[in-house]
Amino acid sequence: MTELRNTRSGIGYDVHRLEQGEPGRQLILGGVTFQHPQGLTLSGHSDADVLCHAIADALLGAAGLQDIGHYFPNTDPSIKDISSLEILRRVAGILSESGARIINVDSTLVAEEPRIGLYVLEMRGKIAGSIGLDDSRVGVKATTNECLGFLGRGEGIAALATASVETAAV
Repeated sequence: MTELRNTRSGIGYDVHRLEQGEPGRQLILGGVTFQHPQGLTLSGHSDADVLCHAIADALLGAAGLQDIGHYFPNTDPSIKDISSLEILRRVAGILSESGARIINVDSTLVAEEPRIGLYVLEMRGKIAGSIGLDDSRVGVKATTNECLGFLGRGEGIAALATASVETAAV
């Protein structure tokens, strides 16, 4: 007899401020380091990769678990400057332990720059490798904010993500 499964979905959102010339701070999106004069702020934890953080929250939400801040609080010194790809690896492990299987993720970066078109395949590969999926099951897109608001003025970068997982039927 085939085990009954539920398909669940979750959403994630993250935003970080861009800072001019923060010493040693790099701009990392989807695990890829961009040559850019600004980096995302340290006010968050880890490497401030908004794309990976939004995906992590979407995955955790799809599995009915608590958010990224619960598992990786910015007050925990052991995760200071941790790679957000490592956070995704750990989130995939948390989902596996809870009996959830990741089906797919889709994401969108919202920023005036950098342009990510040449890096999408690399980003998809890094994210997919971190969560144990084929890269055909990972979507990465980008849009601008049409020069409107803080994102449009280039003061920050935001990311949105959705994820689907399978869980055991209840």
